[in-house]
Amino acid sequence: MIIDFHVHTFPDAISANVLAKLSRMSHTEYFTDGSVDGLTASMKEASVDYSVNLPVMTRPDQVEKVNSALIQQKEALARQGILTFAGMHPDYDNYKQELLRIQQNGIPGIKIHPAYQNTAIDDIRMMRIIDQASALGLIVLTHAGVDIGIYDRNYASVGQILKVIDEVHPAKLVLAHMGNWGCWQDVERDLAGADVWLDTAFAIGPITPDRAHSGTPYLSDNLSDDAFVRIVNKHGADKILFATDSPWESQKDYVQRVDRQKLTPRQKELIFSANAAKLLGLAHV
Repeated sequence: MIIDFHVHTFPDAISANVLAKLSRMSHTEYFTDGSVDGLTASMKEASVDYSVNLPVMTRPDQVEKVNSALIQQKEALARQGILTFAGMHPDYDNYKQELLRIQQNGIPGIKIHPAYQNTAIDDIRMMRIIDQASALGLIVLTHAGVDIGIYDRNYASVGQILKVIDEVHPAKLVLAHMGNWGCWQDVERDLAGADVWLDTAFAIGPITPDRAHSGTPYLSDNLSDDAFVRIVNKHGADKILFATDSPWESQKDYVQRVDRQKLTPRQKELIFSANAAKLLGLAHV
């Protein structure tokens, strides 16, 4: 069983433009066309059983419209092995009611992205969203660390995340990109062992440059295999979630990257599926 806890899909009408824009920003390649069909084909090739779809709200006026569409699509997506989260934006005023609507409609969690939303994770607007979502039993998955396409500032540093943990005590906080992309020493020294989940998305192995344009990524600072294993062992394999960041990584290749790590069979079982199944409440997995 393999559960990919961090993927993105986009409506067919905009997926090509979205991927082209983000690829230019990050100078990195994408591996599906960003559609649901593209993801399901990738899952089949990689033997991934479930993927968790994470919408990113870049404007507050997107929140209700996008979440409503995802609520309507939830069952159809689930039949294809795609479990969708909802999204939230720190400038969306009606966040309490919207989080309740998300929970009442059976969506298990929300995605926030401090960098794309130009708001630090320890800003009061972010912390109140995390606090309210936690009170409703929702998972909160946040981008953590530098963003490869927005590289001038870290909106969710280890220090800021530790402040959120200390002040909000979120029950189900997932930190993407092994806790803080590009800031691996801080993760290993200060964050590993905290009561949060880390996902493996876009954190291990080589970064593929955008083949359509000249140049290489401005930043190329993924974890070495040795550093990845050290962080897993210090943090605990029971709090690590397999994730790829598809379409920004090949799911098939990423399964192989994690599988080759010097971890025990039980650690790999936890990372590939057992932890995610527990967090998502998938009793049948």
